[in-house]
Amino acid sequence: MSLDVPTAVLEAAERREMDDAQFLAVVRDSLPYAWEVVSAAAADRTGEKPFGEHEVPPPSEKERGQLLRALASTSIRGALERHFGVVLAFQNCHRVAAFAPAAVDSEIYREFISPRGQILNQSPELRDC
Repeated sequence: MSLDVPTAVLEAAERREMDDAQFLAVVRDSLPYAWEVVSAAAADRTGEKPFGEHEVPPPSEKERGQLLRALASTSIRGALERHFGVVLAFQNCHRVAAFAPAAVDSEIYREFISPRGQILNQSPELRDC
């Protein structure tokens, strides 16, 4: 199971009364490593820099799983993007970039998400990630 959902949040969802804040609290509490990585990438986007990133491999498979679940889920990823005001991009098993929404139409964004960018970001130590 990806998320630990408190009864009150489950009941709010059943009544169609759940909001983003409740959902984000569940994500933050259930996937703390993923929350930390996305938060760090978003915070790294400062000044004129078009994107911030986090490139540190997860300390264990547990944390890697959290990151993969967060970024593979459309609803979780979308909530994180709305909360942090970024567009997330993901390479390998740990390289997360947080782009300013205005940068999505930029050459640097297109390069980051391109097949070429993916190939250039490979190394033997990342083969099994």
